[in-house]
Amino acid sequence: MPTYQYRCKKCGEEFEVIEHMTDHTSTQHKCPKCQGKQVAQVMTPFFAKTSRKS
Repeated sequence: MPTYQYRCKKCGEEFEVIEHMTDHTSTQHKCPKCQGKQVAQVMTPFFAKTSRKS
């Protein structure tokens, strides 16, 4: 499952959420520090993790 990173607009706390892609668009997240509901997704680089050895 993908990891999404968010930043709270109220206190500036950055946190990560591991969630299914289908849940990502329908879930409202709260800041774990101040419980604020105004969070914005932070764009991060994508990397794939596989079980194959290179």
